[in-house]
Amino acid sequence: MRDITRAAAALCIAFVCLTLLERFNPAAVHVINVLSLVVFYFAMRKDEVFCAVLGMFCGLIQDSFSMGVFGVSGIAKTLSGFAAGFIARRINVLSIRRNFLFIFFLTTFELVIWALLHAFLFSDTIPSGRGLIFFQPLGTALCGSLLIHVINTIRKSFGIGRD
Repeated sequence: MRDITRAAAALCIAFVCLTLLERFNPAAVHVINVLSLVVFYFAMRKDEVFCAVLGMFCGLIQDSFSMGVFGVSGIAKTLSGFAAGFIARRINVLSIRRNFLFIFFLTTFELVIWALLHAFLFSDTIPSGRGLIFFQPLGTALCGSLLIHVINTIRKSFGIGRD
C-alpha cells in the first residue's frame, strides 16, 4: 500500500510539473518526458509488473494532454515500464553513468514504439514539435539522471533506506 501511495504522490507531482512546464515553456514538454521519469525511478526500486501498471497510468495521463488517440502513449509507456523494471532487476543502474544510459535507451525505446503506433494509426506525420521530440531521449536522460542522483544523495544524507 505504501508503494502505491508513493507512486500516486509521484504521479501528482509529475502531473503538476508537466502542467507548469507546458504553461511556461511548451517546447520543453517535447524535450523532457516527466512522466517517464516517474516510471524509471520506480523501476529501480520495484518489479516489472508494478512498473508496467505505473507506465500505463502515466501513459494515459500523457494521452489526456494530447489531441491524438487515447492509449497510444499508454501502450508505449506500459512496454517501456515493463522493460525498465526487467532491466533494473538484473543490472545495477544506480550509478549516474548507468542511470543516464538506462534512461536514454528506454526513452528512445518508448519514443520508437510511440512513433510506430502513431504511424500505424494515422496517415499523417508524427507531431515532432519542430524536431524537438528527437532530443527527448537526451533531455530526459540528462534531467532524470541528475534528479535521481540528487534524490539518492539526499536519501543517503538523511539515512533513508532503499524503500
